[in-house]
Amino acid sequence: MTKVAMISGGGRGLGAAITQRLLSEKWRVSLGLRDLAQAEAFDKGPENLFATSYDATTPGAAEAWVKATVEHFGQIDALINNAGIFRMVGFTSGEATDLDDLWSVNVMAPFLLTRAALPELRKTGAGRIINIASTDAKRFRPGSSAGYTMSKHALLAMTQAVRAEGWDDGVRATAVCPGAIDTDLIANLKGATPKSDRLTPETVADIVSFALSLPNQASLPELIVNTRMEGLI
Repeated sequence: MTKVAMISGGGRGLGAAITQRLLSEKWRVSLGLRDLAQAEAFDKGPENLFATSYDATTPGAAEAWVKATVEHFGQIDALINNAGIFRMVGFTSGEATDLDDLWSVNVMAPFLLTRAALPELRKTGAGRIINIASTDAKRFRPGSSAGYTMSKHALLAMTQAVRAEGWDDGVRATAVCPGAIDTDLIANLKGATPKSDRLTPETVADIVSFALSLPNQASLPELIVNTRMEGLI
């Protein structure tokens, strides 16, 4: 039976590239979107693409999306926690509310989605969780956002925790940690990696596809993708 993937933030940027890649590989895809019109870009029928309203900050949203996905497709084989935000928060910049937003979207939302989807992923015997982290999950780079870096470190820790939690039931979790990706997230960010040196969303989608393709006995806890020369992290 064709596999089913849930993708958060799957209507634009990196998420759209992952959605397009999986659809091309005959996955069935469930999108949780704040703007349902984004699903129209994929031109797929309901047998292959399901989209429902999802706001990471709304209580009960994770459980509702998981339930709707199972009702529509009957199963969940993979969860891709892709949605994320960036706020410049440091010890002399940003507001406490910015830090709250980072924690809510970058940490709490993937945690709650993972918790809601885990029972369905266990049922398959080969469930997959892909968390889109960042090289900022592996180190702090002077000039970057302390708040964003903290949130990605937390996402990495959550990946390690659910990897242990689901292991005996065949659930495998991977944190993909890319450097700068050429999306709107960093389009106007001062000091960001030059556009010519950034990863394309399609390249990262290829990496996600590869991680999803591996058997249970070939588990990848992390995939670090550098865009600049850095020491091993």
